[in-house]
Amino acid sequence: MANLKADIAAFERMKGELEAEHLHAWALFHDGKLVDTFADFEAAATIAVERFDQGPFLIRQVGAGPVQLPGGMVFRPAHALDTGGL
Repeated sequence: MANLKADIAAFERMKGELEAEHLHAWALFHDGKLVDTFADFEAAATIAVERFDQGPFLIRQVGAGPVQLPGGMVFRPAHALDTGGL
């Protein structure tokens, strides 16, 4: 978890620079450092998994606002290995 915290902190530190140079691109962070920016999420995710396997790593869209879910909605990610079903 510490590495993910470092990735989030690095993204926050670089936010202004990223927004000036890479607005709407997808930024990949690993071990508290910017790896690269990508035109789409799929490209960033492909490189992340190839280089860092299961992570942790952070992929964020530059300039995107926070996602807000309605108060009554519960978010639970679905995973292929999840026994709870999809």
